[in-house]
Amino acid sequence: MNLAAATNESLAEMSNVLIYSSMAVYTLAFLAHIAEWVLGSRSKVGRTAAALTAPATAQVGVQVRGQAGGTAVLDKPQVVTRSATGARDVPDGPGAAGGDEKGDLYGRIAVSLTTLAFLVEAAGVVTRALSVQRAPWGNMYEFSTTFSTVVVGAYLGFLVAKKNVRWLGLPLVTTVLLDLGIATTWLYTESDQLVPALHSYWLWIHVSTAIFCGAVFYLGAVATLLYLFRDSYENTLANGGTPGGFARSVLERLPAAASLDKFAYRVNAAIFPLWTFTIIAGAIWAGDAWGRYWGWDAKEVWSFITWVAYAAYLHARATAGWKGRKAAYVALIAFACWLFNYYGVNMFVNSLHSYAGV
Repeated sequence: MNLAAATNESLAEMSNVLIYSSMAVYTLAFLAHIAEWVLGSRSKVGRTAAALTAPATAQVGVQVRGQAGGTAVLDKPQVVTRSATGARDVPDGPGAAGGDEKGDLYGRIAVSLTTLAFLVEAAGVVTRALSVQRAPWGNMYEFSTTFSTVVVGAYLGFLVAKKNVRWLGLPLVTTVLLDLGIATTWLYTESDQLVPALHSYWLWIHVSTAIFCGAVFYLGAVATLLYLFRDSYENTLANGGTPGGFARSVLERLPAAASLDKFAYRVNAAIFPLWTFTIIAGAIWAGDAWGRYWGWDAKEVWSFITWVAYAAYLHARATAGWKGRKAAYVALIAFACWLFNYYGVNMFVNSLHSYAGV
């Protein structure tokens, strides 16, 4: 074994160590997020429920934002936001910390640990790239580790921009741990060189944009799913019902359904043009590599299906009678299409895009 090969093997082993280390730190972040939800005060959360059932004219207040990750602290009912359906005007909840200093402390710890895990995982991805001297997304293992890194990076970017998204922390870290667990257990592939068709600068352009689009689509999907839960909770209160203990403890702390719906729409609408570019870039690369721009390959077909699904969602959001829950269902179907394109096509369907290995 020559020196270069030994160095590459050492880098590959270091990459594995870093990925496993990031999983350990993500686990600590997961526990800290749980502590934020469990130990956050429930005493202030009741104001949200009271505001939901109060007359709309009484639902104007002042929003006070916390200093950790932009989590809102609800000392008074916030300035209201109008829901997609125009049926309710309700304030945002106080966040996972519940407006409590103890809960907020654990939330800060969770964000700090998530940041540390992100840096360690990013180092693992970069080290993997150095070990193979190419872009670190030549197979499903590399794609998965890079994808989870970009997802967390996007989340932290929203926090740096002072956006109220710390409610994303727990589902995000949970998903990242599942993604890395699947990657290291079932998708792991030894570092190797790519087949000649993939040696192109389009690998950096096409795949990197696909990963980034998927990361943002994921954040939009989580917001959409939480919107459906929060909207049902608000409907229950508006109809005079009494939500269960879980709803009072968890759903009251989330942003209003209107805020979640708005966040999901904005991130999906913002990233949709880049997804369009991703498909176009893939077609150009296919023309260079295989001599045709479109061949109805499974990956190409499902990328287009995903594009159509998100286009239908954006159209639904602008169509009377389809705003709110109906549009949200379309958004979740669109993300399910992206998810099948991510896992299903590569693992269960014969495709030209499967030749790089699992």
